[in-house]
Amino acid sequence: MVRRGGPSLTTLAGRWRGRFATSAEWQAEVAGQAGVRTIGRSEQGRPVLGAVIGTGRRRATLIGGAHADEPVGPETLRLLVQAAVRREPAIEAVLRRWRLWVVPHVNPDGERANRAWIERWPSATAFLRHALREPPGRDLEFGFPAMRPENAAVTAFLSGAAPVRLHASLHGMAFAEGAALLIERGWATRTAPLRHAFRREAAACGVGLHDEDRRGDKGFHYLGAGFATTPTGAAMRAHFRAAGDPDTAALFHDSSMEQAARTAPAPAAPLCLVTEAPLFRLAAGGYAALRARLPALTMRAQRGLPVAGDLARFGVEPVDPRAAIRLQLRAMELGLAAVRAAG
Repeated sequence: MVRRGGPSLTTLAGRWRGRFATSAEWQAEVAGQAGVRTIGRSEQGRPVLGAVIGTGRRRATLIGGAHADEPVGPETLRLLVQAAVRREPAIEAVLRRWRLWVVPHVNPDGERANRAWIERWPSATAFLRHALREPPGRDLEFGFPAMRPENAAVTAFLSGAAPVRLHASLHGMAFAEGAALLIERGWATRTAPLRHAFRREAAACGVGLHDEDRRGDKGFHYLGAGFATTPTGAAMRAHFRAAGDPDTAALFHDSSMEQAARTAPAPAAPLCLVTEAPLFRLAAGGYAALRARLPALTMRAQRGLPVAGDLARFGVEPVDPRAAIRLQLRAMELGLAAVRAAG
């Protein structure tokens, strides 16, 4: 996808403004720009923005912000759209070969609810005190096609991209030992070059990879350090039914990946990717222990008690958003290249 010796999408990470913008700020910046429009409204009436960019014959869909305590994905896609509007060299080849349907933030209400810690970035204490994550039944990633108004709007907008060759949902992790990339199971054997290149990029930007084998739980099948298969609503429902919890199972609708797959059934099923870029990185080997302590630390932070010392013992430090944005851009770049290579 990238011309030999030509610019990479990763160069766009250097344009990050140094803080996380709001959807309202971004709307003001792109108002009137070709290809950008309001595709629907959130439950609280906030506009959900989408953009169609590029003129190529292959089609891809890109979304961010489904989990609103993960702000790096929306920043990444906003940079991508802005680069397209400005016709920057880094995205020129992509726009010739692809047409992209992009929803930078599918969850502006959730974004607003998380502003208390986002405005205090990079404070891990503020994150623990104020971060809000929507539970099953409210989780937009597992709300397709129409659980909430936002899901319905995004579904209708992305339907114009059918048949989709690539779908990427940009996500993140609060605390991890590095980044991860989830790959649709049907593409697992066709993405070895993608995984190799992503591994190199993670090392080059100093983030590294998060190695966790969930042994197929909820659809996360291990593909090697830093890689697993994408989860599905079907797998989530099966997990909770097997656990004797049909009420929770019923809260899971389909994922955006499953929705994308409907646009081009097998054998032409799209490559689906989920990026997982950490907000805070911790020392190798400490993830399980920190995860066990997080409920107590969160409660302490919410009571206004100090937690910085506890976090320091795990080596917790913020990840430069530019590095996380760079990794997400590289994942998209590699995904587009993998689809092209597959024919």
